[in-house]
Amino acid sequence: MIPGGLSEVKSATPEVQEIADKIKSQLEEQTNESYEEFEAVEYKTQVVAGVNYYIKVHVGENRYIHIKAFRSLQQNESPRLLGYQTDKNRDDELTGF
Repeated sequence: MIPGGLSEVKSATPEVQEIADKIKSQLEEQTNESYEEFEAVEYKTQVVAGVNYYIKVHVGENRYIHIKAFRSLQQNESPRLLGYQTDKNRDDELTGF
């Protein structure tokens, strides 16, 4: 992998679901929506001064959101939401944003 580049897409793991769950409230606050379904499907990573996670999240029916979360190298810090893209579907590729 190229430093700073995105990894290949991988199926979501329990760790990735945990990151998504931790930033769900931040996303709901920014989008003014609440998501009953919130299942991480797949993800890519980008190593920076920590790790950026680009995560495709299924939020019900054929609705998906792409979220960008940052996880610091400091273990005691919670991940934080850096951005999101709405109106996605199952086949939309995860890209850097």
